[in-house]
Amino acid sequence: MRLATELRRLREAAGLTSRQAAALLGVSPTQITHIESGLAGVSEERLRRLASHYACTDAEFIDSLVGMATDRTRGWWEEYRGLLPTSFLDLAELDHHAAFRREVAILFVPGLLQTEDYARAVFSSRVPELAGDELDLRIRHRRARRVIIERPSPVPYEVVIHEAALRIRVSDRNVSRTQLAHLLELSEADHISLRVIPFDLDGFARASSTMTYVGGVLPKLDTVVRDAPHGSVFLDFEAQLNAYRTRFRKVEAVSLEADRSRDFIHALAKEL
Repeated sequence: MRLATELRRLREAAGLTSRQAAALLGVSPTQITHIESGLAGVSEERLRRLASHYACTDAEFIDSLVGMATDRTRGWWEEYRGLLPTSFLDLAELDHHAAFRREVAILFVPGLLQTEDYARAVFSSRVPELAGDELDLRIRHRRARRVIIERPSPVPYEVVIHEAALRIRVSDRNVSRTQLAHLLELSEADHISLRVIPFDLDGFARASSTMTYVGGVLPKLDTVVRDAPHGSVFLDFEAQLNAYRTRFRKVEAVSLEADRSRDFIHALAKEL
């Protein structure tokens, strides 16, 4: 879908209609529409021809699009196709290709860092209530997503968690205590930067700014993920990316350093 979006943007920037692009490529307008809708793939040869017709001279960007077009990875998430909403699969695929990941969490511990019991409590609170088999599928899917921070070459992960997310008991004391211990363990990893924003921080006006920022192979191919009632929303316009890059750094700047954050989490765990 991201490949389709970028090809459409290139065509529009060139001032061409889909019919004109089809004529340049020698195909039907319907085929261009299908490519730009993610309903049909495109070969490396045709992609490079399109980029040439669109006067795109960014060789690194074109090579990155070719990489998308020729990638035949059938990831672990495909086993959930038809069983979970498409956004779950899109998020797992986005994670798989991430160059880095940044996250700000306000009310819940981020999904990648959740224990199974914590995830079960979160999914169990859904309205309408999930059927038992769908609940188990979502928990299994969330657990499988952790591969990106557990594999031999993990994705660099920066996460800022508000104290509210650490204190809210999605289940009982034992689940919360185990979750905090899990965070402390993960925070020791070299590829994970975990920082905390305490309640007593003055003037923190971004308390509702939950966000996930996923780095692409090039900055212009980064993606922001926002949660919505109907599922995840993916944002990728340059202005949006710039805004969320700035937002993350501002939130990070007012958070506790990593060592102080670990001490903070340890103190909360002792209260339980």
